[in-house]
Amino acid sequence: MGIDVVAFGTLAHGLLGGTWSKEKVDVNNTGVPLFSKENIDKNLSLIEVLREIAVEKQITLPQLAIAWVLAKGEDIIPLIGARRVSQLQNSMESLDVHLSESDVKRIEEAIPVNEIAGGSFPQMQFKNGMVVHQ
Repeated sequence: MGIDVVAFGTLAHGLLGGTWSKEKVDVNNTGVPLFSKENIDKNLSLIEVLREIAVEKQITLPQLAIAWVLAKGEDIIPLIGARRVSQLQNSMESLDVHLSESDVKRIEEAIPVNEIAGGSFPQMQFKNGMVVHQ
């Protein structure tokens, strides 16, 4: 089918959905390190840089994130989750966003991988063949 990668978590558990704020997230109960008390401020400040790029391009933050994944290669398919039809419609509009090489470079320079605080998944341990969340 020409698909090498299915990009799970394109919107980083909703963090790139455009509506998160420190007040909105319960940093004690998400279980996702991106949202932990020690990480959320840094991650939200990184997202503000992306939001500025999205505003300049007259698109939404989720559209920018999805368009970035699409720009990384024709063999990469972003997996999109939506709770509302409006979110799905917004995500589908990403197909009309075309990022130049300089756009992609600017996005990647704005959010260096080593600057993202915390991972996308809770730390897990295996005990007796079962997953135990830490």
